[in-house]
Amino acid sequence: MQIPFEPQIFGYQINIHLILEYAAFFTAFRYYVYLRRHQTDTISTLNRLSIILGAALGALIGSRLVGFLENPLVEISQGDIIQLLNTKTIMGGLFGGLLGVEISKKVIGENTSSGDLFTLPIILGIFIGRIGCFLSGINEFTYGKETAFFTGMNLGDGLNRHPVSLYELVFLVILFFGLQHLYKHRDLPNGRLFKYFMITYFFFRFFLEFLKPNVFYVLSLSTIQILCIICLLYYHKTIIKLFTNAR
Repeated sequence: MQIPFEPQIFGYQINIHLILEYAAFFTAFRYYVYLRRHQTDTISTLNRLSIILGAALGALIGSRLVGFLENPLVEISQGDIIQLLNTKTIMGGLFGGLLGVEISKKVIGENTSSGDLFTLPIILGIFIGRIGCFLSGINEFTYGKETAFFTGMNLGDGLNRHPVSLYELVFLVILFFGLQHLYKHRDLPNGRLFKYFMITYFFFRFFLEFLKPNVFYVLSLSTIQILCIICLLYYHKTIIKLFTNAR
């Protein structure tokens, strides 16, 4: 199979990344519905809908905003504006969704932690989406720097690059089953599973960014890395507890 993978059906070229992105949303939501049906949810259906709406709106804004900030120094033209509007990143979506949930919970007066039910479906959705990123090769900015390492692959430009999407797929599998094990076999406080996911994933992405050919830096860090630091600071109390318990 050649990368980028651009299949044609009845003479029409298929955007495999877009197809898998829609599949990620659909599958993750159906998995969430399945989990909610088979578990006791202390949050009412109406409040859940308000939380999901807040998460969706926050994710939409966050993904586009952080996507723009990855390379804000572009020439202002019609083509560039359209491209910027289409640019998005899962990191901004996750953190924006988090803020959207917290704001919506403040509005409706919901104090119960709501993230645990979303955790495993989110990981599954990211996994499916990352398959699309890998198959898109250099058509999406999810490829790595040139490398002589044995994992280097030709992603469409004739150069051996770090397949960072594949690295992330392996990490997501480990993270999914690790958190699933914790959820089933540990009596975690409500909301702790989602916090563990955010901390672990943003920590991983901070270091993965060093393998990507970013073009915009602040204090030698990419926009995604700065967002990772902000997220880790947001969860600093949980991180301190983790290190304290580890000792």
